[in-house]
Amino acid sequence: MRIGIFGTGGMADALGAHWARAGHELLVSGRSAENAAALANRLGAATGTWPEVAAAADVLLLALPAGAVLDVLAASGPLTGKVLVDCTNDPALTGAPVASRIASASPGAHVVKAFNLAPTDIWQLTPPAWEGRPLSVPLCGDDPAALAAVGTLVRDIGATPVAGGGLDRAALLEATAAFVIGLWFAGEDAQAILAPVG
Repeated sequence: MRIGIFGTGGMADALGAHWARAGHELLVSGRSAENAAALANRLGAATGTWPEVAAAADVLLLALPAGAVLDVLAASGPLTGKVLVDCTNDPALTGAPVASRIASASPGAHVVKAFNLAPTDIWQLTPPAWEGRPLSVPLCGDDPAALAAVGTLVRDIGATPVAGGGLDRAALLEATAAFVIGLWFAGEDAQAILAPVG
């Protein structure tokens, strides 16, 4: 699969490293050409402008601050038919959910919310796991083919895709992330709020 990575931070690096090991072709674009080149070098990827990467990729990982995503999408050119993987979080939950804003700004693209519920250092593990248990990754989206593609990418990092419903349910993932991140920063064990089934 040809994967475009928008962003050069921890999530771009962590997920990109897994996908490079799985044999996917990666392309990187960032707000800093120097940072994009450094990440591309680590991943064995190519670099390009936003429009170049968007045009070449089948799937785009939006690993950017929530406040920057819409500007980058506007600079990327037509995204019709592209799968946009939204791993962003807006801890302040200002306005509409980020996934909804992305979908509104990118008519014809297929948005899938994923990878937003664990911190970057967990995604850097091979495979991503918590106390020996591989992560489950909820996916919210409306297009079956897009969900299948992102499900493949989840399995390629050693995690398990979980059907989370339509894109309208992405708001629940974003709210969950905001709540759990608040607990982590307060020093609480967020994992302990969910009792195991059994």
